[in-house]
Order: sequence, then structure tokens, then C-alpha cells
Amino acid sequence: RDGAFELVVSPLLLAELERALAYPKLRARIARDQADAVMAWLRTSALHIPDPLSYPLRVRSRDPAADYLLALAATARALLVTGDGDLLELAEESPIHTPSAFVALLRT
Repeated sequence: RDGAFELVVSPLLLAELERALAYPKLRARIARDQADAVMAWLRTSALHIPDPLSYPLRVRSRDPAADYLLALAATARALLVTGDGDLLELAEESPIHTPSAFVALLRT
């Protein structure tokens, strides 16, 4: 919110996040109104780019369904911040960080 970085989203990413926020495991920690507020904020505050479905990737995830996130980050020339192990294993080859590592990066 303070402009230290810009969030980048795409339609696929927003749909995946909305689905994930409805999972019982997350619903137990994040109330529906909070989840709705996050989604509304992302829809109005993040940089929206189209889904880069045909972007040629030099690195691919073990989980092909996650490759669109690599393509999104590459298209936007952005860091990918995730807790997904399949993506984090690529951190030496691509600019991928855990949320805590990203926060530490912002503090430096």
C-alpha cells in the first residue's frame, strides 16, 4: 500500500486466489469478509496484465499448472513470491522468493 512494490495479477491468478481463499483450511484462518476485501483490493490496486499463456519459458515447474505463474513473472519482469515448493525449487534459476524472504529483501 505504501508503494514499496507493485503487485502484478492476471485473470488466472485472481481466479486461483479466489478459489484458494474458499478452501476450508484457509477459511478457518481468513474470514469471508476479509477474503472478499483482499480480492476487492487486488482488483482495484494491483497491476493487471493478460494471462501469458504462450510465453516461452526457459524454466518449467514440476507442476505444469504453475508454469503460468513463471510466465506471468517473466512477462511482467517481476519477482515471484510464493510458498509453493514446486516453484521455490526453481529459486536458483529464477527470481522466486518466499514471502518472508521478500519482506527481508524489502527491508534491505
